[in-house]
Amino acid sequence: MKQSKALTVEKELTKIDGGLTLVAYKHLSTGAAVSSMQQSKQYIVPLQQHIGAISQPLVKTGDRVLKGQMLAKPGDLVSAAVHAPVSGLVTDIKAHDIPHASGLSDLCIFIENDFKDEWVERHPLGDDYNQTNSSSMRKIVRDAGIVGLGGATFPSSVKQTEMNVKTLILNGIECEPYITCDDVLMREHAREVISGADIIGHIIKARQCIIAVEDNKPEAIKALQSVIDEDGTGFFKIQAVPTIYPSGGEKQLIQILTGQEVPKGRYPAELGVLCHNVATAYAIHRAVHHAEPLISRIVTVTGHGVTQPQNIEVLIGTAMHTCIEHAGGYTDESDELIMGGPMMGFSLNSDALPVVKATNCLLVTAREENPHKQHHMPCIRCGKCVEVCPVRLLPQQLYWYASSQNVDRLTEHNLFDCIECGCCAYVCPSEIPLVQYYRHAKTTIWQQERERKSSDISRERHEAHQQRLDKIKREREEKLRKKRELLKKKADAQADDKGSSNKSSKQAAIAEAIARAQAKKTERNKNKETG
Repeated sequence: MKQSKALTVEKELTKIDGGLTLVAYKHLSTGAAVSSMQQSKQYIVPLQQHIGAISQPLVKTGDRVLKGQMLAKPGDLVSAAVHAPVSGLVTDIKAHDIPHASGLSDLCIFIENDFKDEWVERHPLGDDYNQTNSSSMRKIVRDAGIVGLGGATFPSSVKQTEMNVKTLILNGIECEPYITCDDVLMREHAREVISGADIIGHIIKARQCIIAVEDNKPEAIKALQSVIDEDGTGFFKIQAVPTIYPSGGEKQLIQILTGQEVPKGRYPAELGVLCHNVATAYAIHRAVHHAEPLISRIVTVTGHGVTQPQNIEVLIGTAMHTCIEHAGGYTDESDELIMGGPMMGFSLNSDALPVVKATNCLLVTAREENPHKQHHMPCIRCGKCVEVCPVRLLPQQLYWYASSQNVDRLTEHNLFDCIECGCCAYVCPSEIPLVQYYRHAKTTIWQQERERKSSDISRERHEAHQQRLDKIKREREEKLRKKRELLKKKADAQADDKGSSNKSSKQAAIAEAIARAQAKKTERNKNKETG
């Protein structure tokens, strides 16, 4: 979307509450360009790779599919499509382990690669998006299965229903240690990232776009600025942000750039702001200019437990161990495999799990980094967790209530405002895994809420059933009452008819008797006269 001069006004950045300055370890994976992997024989594509309803399968076992073909459509408004990363044969559709903090399994589509790399028929929109309305553009984004690639995986098309947003914020903040996939994306594909941001701006009718990048990414800033200078519209502005964790959180970044806080239970769009990750913008560019759905992403494979840390372009559904092998395999000191960063990522039980849309990093730690204490020490009420909490919670109180399963007090202390950034656990001298307690408490409360809703539904159904039975009983009794009244009226009528008939018979008999008596009397009188 081409605009006139920039509407931005330079202003001092706002400092967020709490936060940490962490050792980055970014250098491990940024020494080389993004590499590409050889295709695998099999791909496992989970149907639940996003926030919202699970996708609904469009294929069945035995079907041949083409690369980029939609395998499953969105299951609801808040949902996303999934596509075939390669051409080949659907060999199975069944439950399989997926990357999840709780080690859950979910429905997956298994594809055997035929290595023909045959694409589904595509019709790129190209630069015509400037003459295409927002609704049609959102449909392209929705059909491409694009979700937030910063980690949240919220369906992007749903976010873009907010119209006439003043400011689009493109989030290039990568504040967790080790992760560099967005950094190298901005360095190597700055033009496509800016193009994607321009498309998003057109969809939501934004008046300016602020691209937020940490000040420890000078190469990315330089690459983006070069493209913006060529654009010359004034629509884009790069804003360097201090490298403080967790400044990449949506609400934290909005506060840093605008000085405004998104109120509890409200949305950024209500402040005239919308955030998208730079990788999401890149995926939208690919969808519009190449008609390419989201079938791959850049993954950082790093850590002191992997031989050659690097960033890799990976097809969705690729087994994680294949990515590790491409990065030289595990070192002798490798210990734990984590999806995500060391702060907000979660440990995986297996490396046979498939790469999904949320897989921004595969971190392999070394044994010396994980002391693996069996029991943490008691909380000493030092208050360090309070000092670093970016959302001004009381982590130690939440810990006490979570450990005692005091649901009411957890709710009162705003447990669900916790963004699980891990700052509190990082600074805890007693090494209490605070975030694990919070996650478990949230899961417990969600489960109780689901059970309560299920119980309410059962009770409502029982009450409705009882009301139907009572209604049927009342209707039956009313029918019986009316029938009894009808029978009584009929019996009374018959009785009246019988009584009237008896009276008439008696009167007739009396009349006959009187007539006979009169006849006898007349006969006697005649006999007297003749005698």
